[in-house]
Amino acid sequence: MLNTHVDETRYDAVWRAAETYLRARKNDVHVPLSYAFAERLLQHHPEADRDIVLLAILLHDIGWWTIDSEEIFTKGFGPNMMESEVRFRHEAEGVRLSREILTALDWPEEVIAAVGAIIDGHDTRREPRSLNDRLVRDSDKLWRFTETGVAVACDWFKMTPGQYAARLERDIARSMETEAGRAMAEEALAE
Repeated sequence: MLNTHVDETRYDAVWRAAETYLRARKNDVHVPLSYAFAERLLQHHPEADRDIVLLAILLHDIGWWTIDSEEIFTKGFGPNMMESEVRFRHEAEGVRLSREILTALDWPEEVIAAVGAIIDGHDTRREPRSLNDRLVRDSDKLWRFTETGVAVACDWFKMTPGQYAARLERDIARSMETEAGRAMAEEALAE
């Protein structure tokens, strides 16, 4: 297990380097909320690698920046959206961009590779590969349970808040990877 536990300002540098790429698909809203959930999940799983989880959640969706906005919403949010070509493309581009960012910021190769392995498939892979992967996947979903997440999703999916809350309860809560993630989802949904 990798645990470099560097000082928190290194994460800030990654955010600044990725900020331009987070201007697509409201990721500048999604990622900070997901990052906060990742930090909470890490408290429940101290055996996970903090650097890998936090770097992967910061960078997991930067690949959307390379895809046309209309294509994101027509293909990435339509029928069979989790198997759409743009989902796979955003993951591949996210791996490429994350490697560029982390290399420029002098992160170790083993961290860069581990982060890329999580990003590659974070939406499309059916099963997680590790605890770190499970925590990133839960963090990526948990933001949807916040008021902000519901508001954004209602716009994306053209649903009312009640319709989206029912969808969350039916689909998302059951798909959480960890008990802590499930509990956070249920708590947020109840609010």
